[in-house]
Amino acid sequence: MTTILLVRHGENDWVKKHRLAGWIEGIHLNENGRQQATAAAERLAPLPVKALYSSPVLRCRETADAIAHRLNLPVNTLDSMGEVRYGEWEGKKIRKLAQKKEWFTVQFYPSRMQFPGGESLRAVQMRGVEAIEALAQSHDDQDIIVVVSHADIIKLVLAYYLGVHIDLFQRIIVSPASVSVLHLSGNGVVRIGRVNDDGPLQPPPKPVKKQKKPKEKSEKSDNGDTAVAV
Repeated sequence: MTTILLVRHGENDWVKKHRLAGWIEGIHLNENGRQQATAAAERLAPLPVKALYSSPVLRCRETADAIAHRLNLPVNTLDSMGEVRYGEWEGKKIRKLAQKKEWFTVQFYPSRMQFPGGESLRAVQMRGVEAIEALAQSHDDQDIIVVVSHADIIKLVLAYYLGVHIDLFQRIIVSPASVSVLHLSGNGVVRIGRVNDDGPLQPPPKPVKKQKKPKEKSEKSDNGDTAVAV
């Protein structure tokens, strides 16, 4: 199975300001966020990670850079795992957005939400899933890869593979610099190893090779029937 580690970026000051950062450039990790990114890199260090991907948004790139430095890997930009396009809501205060009638839709019926001038959450989920599927197909079954992204798209992707309806995706918590583990097999099998985890990580066990059974010898009995030797 290809193992995909979904890492949320570290904390930034816009979280404390309760504003929707979206794709706005220049929003850096704060001091706590940088420490979170470093800690995530240390937890990933024992794993034989083959490749590292990141949303192009700055707070993800800075988180990915910390991981790249520790793992000695280049960062590959992955636009399709970028933040939700919030359109006219981008940069606005959550308190003011919560007064809009669409806020109820976002929280309870996100399958019907189209952000004004932006994306629908259905479209975000599908581009995220398509990106993950493409990565799984481009890597070997035993590869471990890291994807640094954002809370909403990670939650949407996890909901899809958990078989959870998109209207319930807000029930999933994905904290800053947490790791969620997704296993995708070439034969279609899906396994969710961890969600919103900040503990030590270990590589998945290698598959056990099946031993071939010895061929059974047969001999003729006195009456001409075939008898199986034991």
